[in-house]
Amino acid sequence: MHPRERKEKDAMICRACGREERASEGYPCQGCGTFICLICSFRGVVLCQDCAVPGSPAVEPADGR
Repeated sequence: MHPRERKEKDAMICRACGREERASEGYPCQGCGTFICLICSFRGVVLCQDCAVPGSPAVEPADGR
């Protein structure tokens, strides 16, 4: 008998750098909640590429300043 290969996959694409990493090894974007990998988090990245664009609603202060 051959060992069965798992069909499920615990991976997500980092929305900051594009790497595929284990979903349990990352943090959510502070702007929208999408996945940011652990390496990007260690580098100080807290926003995905979409939220990091100047003028993005996630970057603007909530009180309108």
